Amino acid sequence: MFSWTEIFSCFMVLFAVIDIIGSIPIILDIKQKSGNIQPWTTTLVSLLLMVVFLIIGEKFLGLFGVDVHSFAVAGSFILFFIAMEMILGIKLFKQKQGSEKIASIVPLAFPIIAGAGTFSTLISLRAEYELPNILVAIALNMPLIFLVLKLTGTIERILGAGGIAVVEKLFGIILLAISVKLFSSNISYLVG
Repeated sequence: MFSWTEIFSCFMVLFAVIDIIGSIPIILDIKQKSGNIQPWTTTLVSLLLMVVFLIIGEKFLGLFGVDVHSFAVAGSFILFFIAMEMILGIKLFKQKQGSEKIASIVPLAFPIIAGAGTFSTLISLRAEYELPNILVAIALNMPLIFLVLKLTGTIERILGAGGIAVVEKLFGIILLAISVKLFSSNISYLVG
């Protein structure tokens, strides 16, 4: 049942889709706006969301008459607006003072870490690999997510304000491109 080859394949696919390293500018932006983030909360909520969606996601969306492609298109809009905030320096998502716990969950755990792309990938993996192997691969990604979240302060000090601004704009454009790709690759299923 357990296959190290399957676990490694699932781990690499999820690592690429979650892209926690590429999300560092977004994490820094969320931290700056909310005052702080809680790495344990974000990691645990992300883990819970991924496991629950892996097991019951497609059926759960079906209860609302929503398919995976509609869900991915909706997620692409969230990513689009986050990218616009980063690129243009505007504020679309308003956070209340002392809302680091909320920011650690929305938008960080969902949809940045465990979002439409991750959920669509999990459903695809489920069709190809054994469930226990996917669960192990998800679990193996969590320490990396926690580590990056925990070290955001150090990363922030190393980059400085100017470095963060440059990286934020660059990754904002990349996130914008990801949102457009997620939208375009799923919208054809809805209008076709």
